[in-house]
Amino acid sequence: MDASPQADQDLIIKVRDLVVAFGEKTILDGLSLDVRRGEILGFVGGSGTGKSVLTRAILGLVEKQGGTISVFGTDLDSVSEAGKRDLEKRWGVMFQHGALFSSLTVAQNIQVPMREYLDLSPTMMNDLAALKIEMVGLRPDAGDKFPSELSGGMIKRAALARALALDPEIVFLDEPTSGLDPIGAADFDELIRTLQQTLGLTVFMVTHDLDSLASSCDRIAALADKKVVAVGELKDMLASTHPWVKSYFRGKRALARMKG
Repeated sequence: MDASPQADQDLIIKVRDLVVAFGEKTILDGLSLDVRRGEILGFVGGSGTGKSVLTRAILGLVEKQGGTISVFGTDLDSVSEAGKRDLEKRWGVMFQHGALFSSLTVAQNIQVPMREYLDLSPTMMNDLAALKIEMVGLRPDAGDKFPSELSGGMIKRAALARALALDPEIVFLDEPTSGLDPIGAADFDELIRTLQQTLGLTVFMVTHDLDSLASSCDRIAALADKKVVAVGELKDMLASTHPWVKSYFRGKRALARMKG
């Protein structure tokens, strides 16, 4: 990894030698990874290997036992509580399955980060929520609906709208296309790419979807053996000799989907 000053300026996230364990079970052991400004990075790994754990460690939702994490050039171990809140305003998170509050409407869900971090009038929050709803391709009347009234694809878009509520610089997406049919997943991939290009976002996307990796991601990082074992473009994944990476990207089903 390039450690030059210019290269560091282009890094939004810098993880070095990360160790995360739950009890006696070590999930991540010596993991290092860079996320560059303005890219869509796909993070892939086998089920239960710790893909989402890395996201939660970066967000400070799980405790690490070793290593360092810096975001926007700030070491998360040394940042103050006020500094941490400032950082949190600069990122948005879309959790797996949406994680919308069931008792709140879509508009109210989108307003949750605004209420927590900003001092805005109700009218301003309503206007901003409507803007985010339009931005993710939902109909205006979706704002008045509750999560139970939404389809799976609409829930994903509503959750993305909430992740965009504070106009973040980086968005974390946890399995954004899981549970969607191929057409819905392709539409969502296109939405992510459009928003990334239009808003200048950096996107960290945990996924197992080969189609998303092939169509949306600028780079891919592969997790195996509790650390990142390969990083690069799709062609680099296809050329990797690591057993898990090779089986994932060059297995019969994978090659059939890539060709398709």
